[in-house]
Amino acid sequence: MPDLYAQALDELAAVFGRLDSQEVDQAIGAIAGANRIALYGVGREGLQIKGFAMRLFHLGLKAAMVGDMTTPPVGPGDLLIVSAGPGAFSTVLALMGVAKQAGAKILVVTAQAGGEAARQADHVLVIPAQTMANDRPAEKAAISVLPMGSLYEGAQYVLFEIMILKLRDRLGIAAETMRGNHTNLE
Repeated sequence: MPDLYAQALDELAAVFGRLDSQEVDQAIGAIAGANRIALYGVGREGLQIKGFAMRLFHLGLKAAMVGDMTTPPVGPGDLLIVSAGPGAFSTVLALMGVAKQAGAKILVVTAQAGGEAARQADHVLVIPAQTMANDRPAEKAAISVLPMGSLYEGAQYVLFEIMILKLRDRLGIAAETMRGNHTNLE
């Protein structure tokens, strides 16, 4: 079993070794410049996006998950962040259409730079990791020790936390300010 831990960590390190830091910086710029931020993802990707939304809120940004009753409308000056690891999901594409029509910008986080969601986005952040779109040996790529899209989802978690640190520095927000925005209702 210890070899599985090491292999999973090595795979995550390899993802970050291939990550385009300019794309990360551009995504951070889009977030920092947005008025309101709406976020959406499905399945386990959605769980990672929810964690990212929470941290954006801790920074004091106007961030909300699509589908929550308190999510405001988006429009010019706002940003929709969606995750589409395998390239597209029908719900993601539909929400992108609504946001674009309302004048909001769109940031797509994906493993598929050529996917349909990425082609329709204003900003694209590629996480070069296995998803369910390429988790089979027939894909001719090395298969992760982690099942299905777990490598992508694990990379999302780490990347989003690093992005929060970079945003915190860029916006001049103290760690104590973030802590002060954390709920006391736990």
